[in-house]
Amino acid sequence: MILRCCVIDDEPLASGLIASYITKTPFMELAGEYSSPKDAISMILDGDVDLVFLDINMPQLNGIEFAKIIPPSVRIIFTTAYDNYAVEGFRVNALDYLLKPISYEEFLAAGKRALQWADLNSRKAENESSATNQEYIIVKSEYKLMQIAVKDILYIEGLKDYVKIYTEGSDKSIMTLISMKALERSLPSQRFMRVHRSYIVNLSKIRVIERNRIVFGKAVIPISESYKQAFADYIAQRTLTIRPDEDQD
Repeated sequence: MILRCCVIDDEPLASGLIASYITKTPFMELAGEYSSPKDAISMILDGDVDLVFLDINMPQLNGIEFAKIIPPSVRIIFTTAYDNYAVEGFRVNALDYLLKPISYEEFLAAGKRALQWADLNSRKAENESSATNQEYIIVKSEYKLMQIAVKDILYIEGLKDYVKIYTEGSDKSIMTLISMKALERSLPSQRFMRVHRSYIVNLSKIRVIERNRIVFGKAVIPISESYKQAFADYIAQRTLTIRPDEDQD
């Protein structure tokens, strides 16, 4: 894996040093060297950068403020001569905080942490993609292995050490010894949502929502306070409304 990096520092010597470190590091590629955050913003927002080495004390727009507008997919390593910004740096999700003068050993250690983060992020994306494309899950129930089509699952109910899987077209649930968390990880997050500590629902199967509850036939699934906002956001994105200024012909 190669990390595309850029350096933002208004001190030419400091900027040049970090740029030279990047070019001599096998898993890094120098995407740009800038003296001002404003000069780098277009490249960063276009998704051409994985990692930013960012100075904090700069005129017009300092590094802390600039870090707040960088997409979360781009990680930051602060490079500064002042140690009093460390707490603020980590509040804006900085990966590391290097004090000038920076040795190559310190730079490399921070770079390896960035590489580990990128690798974990990549594996997570691959796992999510795999789960999204998954058509079946296999669970053990009553001494048998049962294959269940993901598209047929209505909802899942957690019962301490067991879960019950309810499927479309069947009055009988499938009980299996597995945790809700493990089952949640194996299902595509774009299609399933946890709405309660004890319930996961198939979003595409929802037909009726009333009084903060999801209704599947005779079954009523409560939406708990902990998951209420995420579910409300999902519903809001898909709810059709008519604005007062629109024609209603």
